[in-house]
Amino acid sequence: MRPSSPSPVRQSASPVRRAVAHRVRALLLLFVAVAGALLAGAVPVSAHAALTGSDPQQGAVVDKAPDRVSLTFSEAVALSDGSVRVYDPKGKQVDTGTTSDLGGNTYAVGLHAGLPDGTFTVTYQVVSADSHPVSGAFTFSVGAPSETTAEVPGQEAGGGLVGGLYGFARYAAYAGFILLVGGAAFVLACWPRGAGVRAVQRLVVSGWLTLTAATLALLLLRGSYTGSGKIGDVFDLSLLGDVLQTKTGAALVSRMLLLAAAALFIAVLFGVYVRRDEGAAEAGEGAAEVVEGSRNSRGDSRGDSRGENSAGNAGGDAIEDRATDAGSAVDTAPAVGTDPVVGTDPSVDTDSAAEKRDLTFGLAIGGSVVAVGLAASWAMAEHASTGIQPGIAMPTDVLHLLAVAAWLGGLAALLVALFRAPADAPIEARAVRRFSRVAFTGVLVLAVTGLYQSWRQVGSWSALTGTSYGRLLLLKVGLVAVLLGVAWFSRRWTARLAETPASSAGHGGDEREPVGTGKQYAGMGKQSAGTATDAGDPQRAAQLARQQAAMAAAREKRVRNADPDRTGLRRSVLAEAGVAVVLLAVTTLLTATEPGRTEEEAKAATSSAQQSVAAGQTGVLSLDIPFDTGGEDGKGVVRIDLDPARVGGNDLHIYVQRPDGEPFDIPEVKIAFTLEAKDIGPLPVVPDHITTGHWSASGVQIPMAGDWKVAVTVRTSDIDQVTVNKNAKIG
Repeated sequence: MRPSSPSPVRQSASPVRRAVAHRVRALLLLFVAVAGALLAGAVPVSAHAALTGSDPQQGAVVDKAPDRVSLTFSEAVALSDGSVRVYDPKGKQVDTGTTSDLGGNTYAVGLHAGLPDGTFTVTYQVVSADSHPVSGAFTFSVGAPSETTAEVPGQEAGGGLVGGLYGFARYAAYAGFILLVGGAAFVLACWPRGAGVRAVQRLVVSGWLTLTAATLALLLLRGSYTGSGKIGDVFDLSLLGDVLQTKTGAALVSRMLLLAAAALFIAVLFGVYVRRDEGAAEAGEGAAEVVEGSRNSRGDSRGDSRGENSAGNAGGDAIEDRATDAGSAVDTAPAVGTDPVVGTDPSVDTDSAAEKRDLTFGLAIGGSVVAVGLAASWAMAEHASTGIQPGIAMPTDVLHLLAVAAWLGGLAALLVALFRAPADAPIEARAVRRFSRVAFTGVLVLAVTGLYQSWRQVGSWSALTGTSYGRLLLLKVGLVAVLLGVAWFSRRWTARLAETPASSAGHGGDEREPVGTGKQYAGMGKQSAGTATDAGDPQRAAQLARQQAAMAAAREKRVRNADPDRTGLRRSVLAEAGVAVVLLAVTTLLTATEPGRTEEEAKAATSSAQQSVAAGQTGVLSLDIPFDTGGEDGKGVVRIDLDPARVGGNDLHIYVQRPDGEPFDIPEVKIAFTLEAKDIGPLPVVPDHITTGHWSASGVQIPMAGDWKVAVTVRTSDIDQVTVNKNAKIG
């Protein structure tokens, strides 16, 4: 009997399903476009270290030109000579060019002596501990503010064309990692038969190629990205050599070595592993044919030939269905052994299954080591490697990346399997259920690690809404919520697919005949092509072959789309993948955005400095006064630090140094303040001796603002003494 034609209900429902699919795709494209527009408007600050203080402070007016300028950052930075530059009011560079590390994330550059009064401009360009370029500028004034002709050099590091290319390479690296690790994990843990599916192979190999190309691009772009920002410096070998000596360069080189190991893993997974699986499948098919023939021969010769064939086909179908799962040799060996006609040794299939289990175990261990190493190449050079609790943050970051790859990479592999798997070998419901469990575990790991990372990087509720990082994090959380909602629908389709009988999963009523018919048409195409060739018309043969191939492909697609449960699952997984693409873009932006905790610290420091300047504070008033008592070893410099140099109580520190800068141990030092314009003073202060060359006094009262004369009496011996003085504006 010929298979019955599809019912009118199914035929009428097909256009409806197509219309729904078109609407789903349109909504998905609209969502991606809107999210992309939102992300394009979110311009993050590509700096993870912030300037939290300086001496002199930004906008401050000091009485005397300092001998150096110091900058304090929220975290350690890498800088070289020339990273900090100072320009006088005429635009002339007045720094020595030599930078020094003062400790406590504070760095300084020396200034030349004899600087004029006016407004000075300070520029800096450094690299934060988590590999991002940091640049900026501020001003301070000596004596009084003035006009300045200093032009701040273009701070192009981290921006421009090179910055855009670097950001794209970072996104591509994340995407490649997810496809490589997640796709391979999906094959090993959920669908071993997928190792032989060409589309799945292309997905995993594409992930490896993308990650490799992106890593090479990051290595080449790194020097220009953190330096000049010029596209011409991308191929500067000297810059590449400098990059290789940094933490980021070491992480990228380690990633390249691990990718070489990943290439070997892929070769085994899609080579030896597939051949083992195909060998087991061929053994199962051969056994099915023997069983079918033996059962047909044992049938009653006087019976109905149709009943005989049906019995044979049922036996063949039963064995075929049992051989569809990964590791089918384990399932089929007992079936073959139970038939007395088949004279095969069950130990052969058992040994083959054991070898495949060992190979699977080895691939799982090796792949896990490579995946962890690749994830660690981000953790050792990004957010997790600096800030608070790096010992906890780095392993947490590795787990977070692996969970993302298992979820989103497996989702991509599932999407490929649903749309591109052959119609005669569709993905099993059991494999979809396995991935559902893997994805659920990945979501739990993401939730735990994400909460910790959010607390570590944001730090406060105000930073969650008041900083770029916090707003991007809220957007990411929203996208994850949408993704989980779509995944819930996918789980419903998975449950319905699991409830479908095994014989009809992917084959609806009249499915067997269409698949075979497609193969028959392909054979007919070959025969027609051969006939045309013999007739001397190769062009006609090629045309017929193309037509028959197109007919077979269309029929295979129709068979694949016939199951409504699989069609619904494909649509929901497609929607999940669309949201995942936008989610990955937001994640990439987060890694290039200044953490909320750091941004708030920088804002607080800037606000404090501005309030200090607005209130007339100049910070610590520093006066360097040379002296010479006239006796042997009587020369030196006395430095006075008055904090905060304003009316009221002040802290006073006196440092006495020799001409070479070494501490000078003298018997006595005294100080007095006089406001001659108001006939106030002298007000004597007797400081306490703290250590060699250091005296201190607290609570020094300055009764009125004005130009005070600061007189210092220095005694270097019983008879050698001198009093030196200097005027200072105290507010």
